[in-house]
Amino acid sequence: MAQPVDVSLSVNGAPHRRAVEPRLLLSDFLRGELGLTGTHVGCEHGVCGACTVLMDGEAVRSCLVFAVQADGAALVTVEGLDSAGTLHPLQEAFRDAHGLQCGFCTPGILMSMIPFLRDNPRPDEPQIREALSGNLCRCTGYQNIVEAVALAAERMGGVDAGDATGAANATG
Repeated sequence: MAQPVDVSLSVNGAPHRRAVEPRLLLSDFLRGELGLTGTHVGCEHGVCGACTVLMDGEAVRSCLVFAVQADGAALVTVEGLDSAGTLHPLQEAFRDAHGLQCGFCTPGILMSMIPFLRDNPRPDEPQIREALSGNLCRCTGYQNIVEAVALAAERMGGVDAGDATGAANATG
């Protein structure tokens, strides 16, 4: 058994220091050590996207990162999206546009879309679909998820009402 390694990192703005085994996955650290069960573990191969968190502002698959690799990093999990009990605009849009069903994939999708919308504040539907392609949802046909992301972009000051949701709104 390898010697534990000291890890210091920030998670959702709170500092944490732990001695962890070098082979401990970041997803297991977040769930087991910190009790942050919003980070879901699906495929454990980095394919489904359910375990996505932000590390220093970028989306990473926490099932592919060792906890020791996050030493010194600032992490944000889905639990860190709300602010004093107020949902993030992306979370509100998912609620309002019915962008979730069972909810298993939702945390990973939300955490993937945060940097996407930061870097692409006015995405069109094909860009949103491309950005979502790394997150698997077994419940939906993705249309409501796409509409939720577009609604969030609009509310966050990016997308015009007619860009990504205009066709759907014109018919519905």
